[in-house]
Amino acid sequence: MSSMSVSSDVRLKPFINGGLASLTAEIGTFPIDTAKTRLQVQGQVSDATCSEIRYRGMVHALYRVFREEGFRALYHGLPAGLLRQASYGTMKIGLYHYFKTRLALYANGTETLYMNIISGISAGAIAAAIANPTDVLKVRMQAATSIEYQRRQNVFLAFIKLYQSEGVKGLYRGVGPTSQRAAVVAGVLLPSYDFFKKILIQSGFEGNDVMTHFVASFLAGILGAIATNPIDVVKSRMMNQNTSKVKLHHFYQSSFDCCVQTIKTEGFMALYKGFTPSYLRLGPWNIIFFMTYEQLQRLSFT
Repeated sequence: MSSMSVSSDVRLKPFINGGLASLTAEIGTFPIDTAKTRLQVQGQVSDATCSEIRYRGMVHALYRVFREEGFRALYHGLPAGLLRQASYGTMKIGLYHYFKTRLALYANGTETLYMNIISGISAGAIAAAIANPTDVLKVRMQAATSIEYQRRQNVFLAFIKLYQSEGVKGLYRGVGPTSQRAAVVAGVLLPSYDFFKKILIQSGFEGNDVMTHFVASFLAGILGAIATNPIDVVKSRMMNQNTSKVKLHHFYQSSFDCCVQTIKTEGFMALYKGFTPSYLRLGPWNIIFFMTYEQLQRLSFT
């Protein structure tokens, strides 16, 4: 294999392996994400369809969805979720490694936490903005009851219907908070994982092995959940509103307006609705992702 081919493979590996690891993590944690979405969109005073407090917590949400709508309801929106990870996950990890490698060239090949944070923020925002339509569809499918879901279970037909009823704006509804959240997630999770991994190896805790990857991803997940939950609540509410219905159902004019209305009508802690499932989803998601990704990175294309 020529040196040019090897160099190309090295640049492509983070994209390919990032996408594969993202798909694996998405499948493993999707029911928790469904519970998180249901918890975050409920209790909206201005939305009659979501005003009822149906779920008292993550476990109760999982139980009630399973009991009333069946096991398959826990995986509502999975096709859209996988499509999102195939695009967003692939771009996020690939761009992060590309950006941090390029920035390191200006520091004599040395990576710094500051450079990695910039790389993570940039990669997350760009990838999320491009993949936003898949995220809108995923949220709509997760928030829908089984009866509603039957009308939009085909992901491609659902895309067409969403575009026909709400246009391009509908596909990019919530792109602001989505990109903001992704920038924070990638800007916190990816650099913190690299940081904790480096510290653990240097401290002699373990080598560059599975246990190190597990602990580093666990710690990074805690930071990520604390930093991103308020943005995630706003994102879910923005994406779940449907402007093709009566005008009274157009509740939030912007992500800032959504944040203000949520605090005003439900209190500040409403921004941390779904925190437990958010972490219990983000934590395991990161552990599965990073451990899968690290193993894939050790494989060769040859």
